[in-house]
Amino acid sequence: PNVNDSAWPREDLDCFILSQLEENGLRHATPADRRTLIRRATYDLTGLPPTVAEIEAFLADKSPNAFSKTVERLLASPHYGEKWGRHWLDVARFAESSGKDANISFPYAWRYRDYVIDCLNADVPYDRFLVEQLAGDLLPYESPEERARLLIATGFMAIGTKNLGEMNPIQFLADIVDGQIDTVTRSVRGRSVACARCHVLAFDAFAMRDYYALAGVFASTKTYFG
Repeated sequence: PNVNDSAWPREDLDCFILSQLEENGLRHATPADRRTLIRRATYDLTGLPPTVAEIEAFLADKSPNAFSKTVERLLASPHYGEKWGRHWLDVARFAESSGKDANISFPYAWRYRDYVIDCLNADVPYDRFLVEQLAGDLLPYESPEERARLLIATGFMAIGTKNLGEMNPIQFLADIVDGQIDTVTRSVRGRSVACARCHVLAFDAFAMRDYYALAGVFASTKTYFG
């Protein structure tokens, strides 16, 4: 689109942003200074503030790709996986205990946490990341270390709150499976299918048949805790 301030856009996308700003009588923000820029990038990518040395090095670097080099350095930092892995851990309902009435400790839950962080830092493709967590115990492996890593990945299916006080084993299994279905569908679809456990929803694209088809898959695998 045509814009009045033709000097501001740096690429075509900027024209679309600026045209809407101008249409609503708004002005674009002024460019951030370099000190602000490195603080924003460092917080965004690692969750930590830049050190004094990092700020001074960036301010002293007058090369045209100074910011690109800074971003690449931050992406290569182990803190990148720690910062952004937290988002997936929230989706995966990560906790180090069962919660609810008994609240039993999961002493090895940290292994799954570290698996997620390591995947982010190693740029593991998203589809592979999902497959490992859903079926890591079924995937081929070339070493005992790789086998252990794939088993740890399936912690995705085992962590989360558990009603360990439930005395009916059939009900307990049904609740475990329900939590797994809820987590998987929320994480990959952005919405839960778990509500179809009990009733048919008039306006949703999934039915109770879909829910119990998934339940049959997850119920065929024994989930261990502890």
